[in-house]
Amino acid sequence: MIDLQQLVRTNIRALISDVDAKAEQTERDAQHIMLDANENPYNKPLNRYPSDNQTAVKEELAKLRGVTHREIFLSNGSTEAIDMCFRIFCQPKIDNVVAIEPTCQLYRLFARLNDVEYRPVLLDDSFQLSATKLLKACDRHTKLIWLCSPNSPSGNILNITEVEKLLKAFNGIVVIDEAYTDFSRLPAFRERLSEFPNMIILNTFSKAWANAAIRLGVVYAQEAIIDIFKKVSNPYPINQLTQEQALDVLKHRYDIEDWIKILLLERKRMMLAFESLACCEKVYPSNANFFLAKMKDAQSVYNYLYQKGIKVRNCSNLSLCNNCLRITIGAKAENAEILGILRYYKPTK
Repeated sequence: MIDLQQLVRTNIRALISDVDAKAEQTERDAQHIMLDANENPYNKPLNRYPSDNQTAVKEELAKLRGVTHREIFLSNGSTEAIDMCFRIFCQPKIDNVVAIEPTCQLYRLFARLNDVEYRPVLLDDSFQLSATKLLKACDRHTKLIWLCSPNSPSGNILNITEVEKLLKAFNGIVVIDEAYTDFSRLPAFRERLSEFPNMIILNTFSKAWANAAIRLGVVYAQEAIIDIFKKVSNPYPINQLTQEQALDVLKHRYDIEDWIKILLLERKRMMLAFESLACCEKVYPSNANFFLAKMKDAQSVYNYLYQKGIKVRNCSNLSLCNNCLRITIGAKAENAEILGILRYYKPTK
């Protein structure tokens, strides 16, 4: 059983114990006249600060995801949630975090920004983790273990048994980024919040929900952890326009399901087509809206596509990804165009 209070940074612990630091605010919408926040009375409704609790969005998400609204925290994109994990749990220059490698590079970036040691643990050749190796990299100052499943850039689901071992054996917080889980059709750890009090799940409206522009991230965890996120967050953190767009998207969830079905069919078609290209050596399995392809000369192919107005991600600088390109699944016409162009590709001498 984890001691959540001991995991939280000392200054954050003092902050959240102070009931006056950020008292729970009642919904202001029920008030007839609001003269408490120095707002301009004109230009309604945008003159008012947005709901501090985002209750409407959380309740819709809760119904969809099978959790309670008290197990949800909304952030300004997943990037804010990642940063908050460091700020809540990691003491700069003292604590450290452990992460799989390769994975989303934002975890390393925010570790540096927060002056926290980052300890990468290399995956195997199939991009799978070893719980034993990750735990071996931990010490008494390790506060977080970072996982991403489906992982980026590899696209694969991490071994569930190994992840369970981490959750049961690690005395800190295991953060699982499930940004791409809607493309996998496999059970998500988000559905198992009640089992693991030391688990934080990250999600986003940017991928399957096709709303990257509104910058809305979602944190799922047991209520005790969510309460800490709420108490250290900025006042009125999610703007009203974002909340309204999120509600609209949630009302059209069946359109999202149709988009996902199309993308999964396109993913299968694209991966098969890439395997037949002369410039491609291997295509790795994927449970995301992208796939990783090992090329004979990734930089040359990247440059060729760039000259044709097509941008992909060159992952050659990442561990285990030499000569690999990450290809996002686009619309049918976009996918057809890149395949047509690559069939005419000739390696430079």
